[in-house]
Amino acid sequence: MRKKLPRPTEAELEILQILWSAGPSTVREVNDKLNEEREVGYTTTLKLMQIMAEKGLAKRDTASRTHVYTAAVEESDTQQRLLQNFVDMTFKGSAMKMVMQALGNHKASQEELEEIKALIEKMEDQQGKKS
Repeated sequence: MRKKLPRPTEAELEILQILWSAGPSTVREVNDKLNEEREVGYTTTLKLMQIMAEKGLAKRDTASRTHVYTAAVEESDTQQRLLQNFVDMTFKGSAMKMVMQALGNHKASQEELEEIKALIEKMEDQQGKKS
């Protein structure tokens, strides 16, 4: 049975995004990336990453003097869990309501509309194969 991982906070998700894109990183490297957007103290980043390791969201390699952190959760799994939670909480579990809201509030480009159509066709094909 898989252990249920805690939902990352906004700050933890920001750090996970860095670890997913940059790969194994030191606290200093993560802190430098965070500071490109806004000022974040080194000790704040360190504490957050220590908490993430305790929660199972990150892994810490202590083999060298400088600890190196990696994401302990997959990006796609995390996105899927967060999206499902968001759909459940905000749209009472209705993905259709969410998509209609998103499309109604966003001017989709022709390319985006083509991708949406292709996704719908793919889903219809998969539904047809199940029947």
